[in-house]
Amino acid sequence: MKTKSDFKGEIINIENIAKDTCKMDILSSMEKASAGQFISIFCPNTTLRRPFSIANFENNTITILFKLKGEGTNYLKNLKKGDNINFLAPLGNGFAIENKKSLLVGAGIGIAPMIFLKNTLNKKNIENLLITGFKSNNEIIEGSDRTVVGGSVLDYLDEIIKNEKIEMIYSCGPLPVLKGITGLSKKYNISSQIAMEKVMACSIGVCRGCIIKLIKNNEVINASVCKDGPVFKGSEVIWD
Repeated sequence: MKTKSDFKGEIINIENIAKDTCKMDILSSMEKASAGQFISIFCPNTTLRRPFSIANFENNTITILFKLKGEGTNYLKNLKKGDNINFLAPLGNGFAIENKKSLLVGAGIGIAPMIFLKNTLNKKNIENLLITGFKSNNEIIEGSDRTVVGGSVLDYLDEIIKNEKIEMIYSCGPLPVLKGITGLSKKYNISSQIAMEKVMACSIGVCRGCIIKLIKNNEVINASVCKDGPVFKGSEVIWD
């Protein structure tokens, strides 16, 4: 049975933008999405759909970025302009926008929701700075205000937070980066929101395969990254 969030989309652009990294634009009847949400694409001959952060949404066109990692992403890479795909969307909860000078931090493919968020903040005239980190020059994805290559992006954030008088941090990337972000937000007594990357099975909160632990109202609770997130307050995530 077709659900309300079950869409068909037409690929209107697909291109390689960095080493083993592709950008895909999908035209569909989806009417709205917010930064931090994701879509889950059906890939034939795979058991599970594949989740991808929305890198932008405008005029019914969804943009996603993906790195080639396995059967699902290799299937997507071989699609052509004019091909159709099936996907669930928009999934999860996005960032709660605050009117504060914001630092956006993306590591690797974690830049995707940060690009969408930056566009959103710009439209709202909220001052922001996007810094991203990549392992090598050939992996750089365009769209940042500042780019770190090689070392950890975390090494540069203390100076930026102090010099730019940052009031809010948003981030997406590997768990060590997100954990570091929450530590910095606590150090400087500013809020943080993080979009977590996690292997997802159902993408809709049924299988409970992407559980993390949060602390809310002094109680430890289980939360599904796909349904309750993927965006969480950094201060609520239990890392250990």
